[in-house]
Amino acid sequence: MGLKAFHVVFVVASIFLAFGFAAWAINDYTVTRDKLNLIMGIGSAVVGVILLVYGKYFLKKLRHISYL
Repeated sequence: MGLKAFHVVFVVASIFLAFGFAAWAINDYTVTRDKLNLIMGIGSAVVGVILLVYGKYFLKKLRHISYL
């Protein structure tokens, strides 16, 4: 597995983890009404969006390099 392929896999896994944690934290906020859970959920969702933008930028920049 090449460095580009590993990077893509790592970024995709990070995106799923960020949005998964955001969903969990916001769901927990609806149950406990703890503001820290809401802040962490929103922050994690923002990080997920930033990772999406970064992933798109990365793929566009290294389009000419193969995955192997």
